[in-house]
Amino acid sequence: MTTTSVNQDKPLPGKPGVAPTFRWAILTLSLSMLLPALSTSIVNVALPSMAEGFSASFQQVQWIVLAYLLAISILIVGVGRLGDIAGRRRLLLAGIAVFTAATFLSGVAPTLWLLIAARAAQGLGAASMMALSMAFVAETVPPSRIGRAMGLLGTMSAVGTALGPSLGGVLIAGFGWRAIFFVTAPLGLLTFVLARRYLPADGPTQKVGRLGFDYVGMLLLALTLGAYLLAVTLEHGVFGTLSLALLLAAVVGLGLFVLVERRATSPLVRLANFRVPVLSAGLAMSAVVSTVMMTTLVVGPFHLSRALGVQTALIGLVMSAGPVVAALTGVPAGRMVDRLGAQRVVFVGLIGMVVGSISMSLVPVSFGIAGYVTSLVVITASYALFQTANNTTVMTGIRADQRGVISGMLNLSRNLGLLTGASVMGAVFAFASGATDITTAASADVATGTRWAFAVAAALITVALGVAVGSRNRSSSDRHD
Repeated sequence: MTTTSVNQDKPLPGKPGVAPTFRWAILTLSLSMLLPALSTSIVNVALPSMAEGFSASFQQVQWIVLAYLLAISILIVGVGRLGDIAGRRRLLLAGIAVFTAATFLSGVAPTLWLLIAARAAQGLGAASMMALSMAFVAETVPPSRIGRAMGLLGTMSAVGTALGPSLGGVLIAGFGWRAIFFVTAPLGLLTFVLARRYLPADGPTQKVGRLGFDYVGMLLLALTLGAYLLAVTLEHGVFGTLSLALLLAAVVGLGLFVLVERRATSPLVRLANFRVPVLSAGLAMSAVVSTVMMTTLVVGPFHLSRALGVQTALIGLVMSAGPVVAALTGVPAGRMVDRLGAQRVVFVGLIGMVVGSISMSLVPVSFGIAGYVTSLVVITASYALFQTANNTTVMTGIRADQRGVISGMLNLSRNLGLLTGASVMGAVFAFASGATDITTAASADVATGTRWAFAVAAALITVALGVAVGSRNRSSSDRHD
């Protein structure tokens, strides 16, 4: 990789007596992005074995995944802000330690509910790793290489997502489901050792209590996000009485959060940041694009099995084309960003996603797996371009004391998009198919559902393109004023 050849002998600042290399610092940050993604996808394939082992229902074991995702989404902004205040290196080390310990505890958990609790703790550690790894890029990478570094981090996240199902399947078949945690824990320990040795030391920081960490804002944000995420996951897009009540609670919580942040001396989130076109547009586009990406994961298995008649054993292989393409595109996307500029690559990525979504909506069923995979490759490659460029745009030029919280917000927007997409786009797919039970629907009905779901996806990406154009125009206007 080109990133390993840059500044290999240049010591990173702030680490007295130690001369860590650029290569090792990037490796450390890459592992910090890979492990949270791996810990999401590797558990999904273990759910049937866990249900059997604990004599639990599928709805109960789903909380093993949900607890992890909820913890990340609820806490990621708070830990990012805390890193800005208390020191990113020490909080990243704490996060890796919590992640590693919780991973081991997940492997030895004697009951389902202890496993769920350990997974929630693992999500806390993962939130720190995801938020602070991106925040560290500006401190460890020359400005001319930030695009490549962001591309590499995106690649490692995609590799973790792609590797999880296959690695998990092998481990479960040979050693049982607990092996997936016992393999991940040593990687966490390795990451901790590398981070302690090679990441730059924190500069002078004020004590959290003296600076006034916004605990009230953090609590309100956590409750608001928790209510929203439960609303879009508990009833799987049906939006019954419980989901509507939770959505209402989320709206009320958001209003209270805004009031508190306006009055806070040291707010968790500076609301004035949302008046910056690049940031507000970047967060909005990230959420929309992630919603569309989840469409491929929600609709894909049903389309392949019901509309195309693909055997169950091959569905996972076909679906893995997406993460593999994203992994292969990440670093080249970073090079494009460094050469062409992030803003141009954002437009290229969004246009590519529109083309891929329209293709997925219009391609005849008679084209079979080849037609589906071709459209999927266009969507995921374009997504990798967009994600690398958008992350670079948002994280470049922000104040050093805001990098952690902005990185947390960027990761949160992606997670919200993924969870919303799983619920809303799944509901669009089911409604458009006209079937009462999508698992037994006729192939023609499933194909109709797929067409409409990706037509809506294309419309959403077109909205994101409009946001990108508006952001560019507002930025240009601000420069001329």
